Amino acid sequence: MVSPVSPTPSEPRQRLLRVASGLFYREGIKGVGVDRVLAEAGVTRATMYRHFAGKEALVAAYLEQEDATIRGYFAAAATTGGSPTELLELVIAGIADDARRYHDRGCPFINAAAEYADPESTVRQIVAGHRAWFRGALRDLAAAAGRPDPAQLAAALVLLRDAALVGVYLDDGDQVVAAFSATARQVAGLD
Repeated sequence: MVSPVSPTPSEPRQRLLRVASGLFYREGIKGVGVDRVLAEAGVTRATMYRHFAGKEALVAAYLEQEDATIRGYFAAAATTGGSPTELLELVIAGIADDARRYHDRGCPFINAAAEYADPESTVRQIVAGHRAWFRGALRDLAAAAGRPDPAQLAAALVLLRDAALVGVYLDDGDQVVAAFSATARQVAGLD
C-alpha cells in the first residue's frame, strides 16, 4: 500500500503566508489589512480566497506555522542523542537564541492573543493549544531529567520565556537574554 503524499503548497500560497506572517509579526494583525498583504505578496484576492477563507484563516495559518517551527526545534533537539539534562540545556539556549534572532518584537502568540480577546476564537484556540503543548513538552523533559517538580519547572520556564520575548522588544536584548539564560539555568538546576 502506498502512503498518501501531502501536496506541496503552491508558490502563491507560500508567498502570501510568508508576507502576511512578516507583516502580522512586525506591525500587528489588526493593523495590517488584507489589501496590503495582497499587494505586497503580489497575489489577487481570488488567489487568497482559494487558499484561505479570510483574514482569520490567514492569521491561523501564520500561528500554526510558528507552532510547527517551534515543535520542529524540539524534534531536532531530541535527535541529538543527548541526555534529558542536556536537552533541557539546549531548550534554554534555543529560547535565548530565538529571542535574539527571530522574535525580537515579542512572542507571536502573546501578540496575537492581545489582539483577539475572545477565548473561543480560532486564533485564541491556536494560542492555547501551542501553550499547552509547550508547557507539556517542558514538563515531560523536566520529568525525564529527574527534576523534583516537573510541572512547576515547566510553568517557570514558560513564564521566563514569555518575559524574555517581551523583554527583548522593550529593553536591551543582550541584557534580557543574559538574565533569562542565567535565571532559567538556575531554576532548572543546571548551575
